[in-house]
Amino acid sequence: MEEGTEADFDLLERAEAQYVLELPARLFAALRGLKQSFAGYQVSRYEHSLQSATRAHRDGRSDEYVAAALLHDIGDELAPYTHGEMVAAIMRPYIAPEICWIVEHHGVFQQFHYGQVTGDDVNARELYRGHPAFEACAEFCALYDQNCFDPEFDSLPLESFQPIVERVFSEPRYLATR
Repeated sequence: MEEGTEADFDLLERAEAQYVLELPARLFAALRGLKQSFAGYQVSRYEHSLQSATRAHRDGRSDEYVAAALLHDIGDELAPYTHGEMVAAIMRPYIAPEICWIVEHHGVFQQFHYGQVTGDDVNARELYRGHPAFEACAEFCALYDQNCFDPEFDSLPLESFQPIVERVFSEPRYLATR
């Protein structure tokens, strides 16, 4: 890098700009990859994601919220124990901090809905009680996560979310936030 010229870095900057524009396509590829994951559930993680986004969309949530609902589990394949953190990191430049916090912490908040059966701590989310996004995360899990494994649910097709994801991920609006 020390030997790079201005022309070299101009070339790299143009290539990176094109690569960033292709982020929505890579996100959709990751989402499609969930079609084969987690055998045993009544619906695939892919269908779970469609149900989550469909419910959020039908409830009139913002485009950022709908995109987050659609993509909140794409990290399951590579980071099964920290998938929320992984996905929140991807979203952080494009999606409001509160929504990213919800995505980052939804895994522990989900335990409230199933922990009594699996032996997980149903009160684990209490560690975050008092955080400004606590109630919003609890609501996300109740309305757009734990109930989105319904084999009878009429989900919108993935293509209907393409304009939303393309809009949300077209320009980073939250680069300076963490």
